[in-house]
Amino acid sequence: MELRVLKYFLEVAWEGSITAASQSLQVTQPTLSRQLKDLEQELGQKLFIRGSHNITLTPEGMLLRKRAGEIMAIVEKTEDEFYSLGESVSGTIHIGGGESNAMNAIAEVFHDMRKDYPDIHYDLYSGNAEDVIDRLDKGLIDFGVVIQPVDISKYNSVSLPDKDVWGIVLRKDHPLAAKKTIAPRDLLDVPLIASRYMIRQDRVGNPYQNWFGGNLEKLNVVATFNLIYNAALLVESGLGCAITIDKLVNVTRHSSLCFRPFSPLLESGLDIVWKKYQVFSPAATIFMEKVTKKYGQN
Repeated sequence: MELRVLKYFLEVAWEGSITAASQSLQVTQPTLSRQLKDLEQELGQKLFIRGSHNITLTPEGMLLRKRAGEIMAIVEKTEDEFYSLGESVSGTIHIGGGESNAMNAIAEVFHDMRKDYPDIHYDLYSGNAEDVIDRLDKGLIDFGVVIQPVDISKYNSVSLPDKDVWGIVLRKDHPLAAKKTIAPRDLLDVPLIASRYMIRQDRVGNPYQNWFGGNLEKLNVVATFNLIYNAALLVESGLGCAITIDKLVNVTRHSSLCFRPFSPLLESGLDIVWKKYQVFSPAATIFMEKVTKKYGQN
């Protein structure tokens, strides 16, 4: 399986058309069609459903699109690391993390490095802990910032100084907005919008399960989300209240939303993690050393 053919496949999957993909790739349509048929024969699977004006992916094609995207991302990351092995330190540092105000700690390190290493660039990926750990294990990112509790025993890690405070985002005209804090009993009959990761019953040591007194299954969860931005739009529409951490949603005077913390207080620490025995690029090594020096004693 050649990288060039995987690139062709991804372009066709993106465009949904042999004609558009051939124009983008600057190869002839017969050449592109032949390469795709050869790829299907090599894998022994039909990857496309060919229509009169467009093509769509089969389930096998969707699997290959996912894997091919990961392969090409690793190739590009590897090329970038070797291009950076010059006299001056350059290259890209890839970091994944959940939405959290604690990312300010990472931003401080970026700022400190920018003066001495202006040719280093930073690529940020946003996702929940499962997404971040998965990308870290696959080598798609160098570092992950995860919100506790997460099992990080197989990684090197540094604890970041800030903690995230949990609560709900709700409309200012909601009855619960009159309260200064929110207790578990306040939410039992309220339509809620929650992260899929938060309400998983199989999570070991789930702090939300403990905070709700073991009553997660009794909550009226009307929608789930991965990242909070779109969930906040659902709150604005009046669908429900979103369980999230503070300082992620605009709750200023001109916003229709507000944040109320949980009582008893529910906080989560954060760690930056990386694979043990990881061979870093010069740029990533500098970042790791600065993070460790700045926050390693926390």
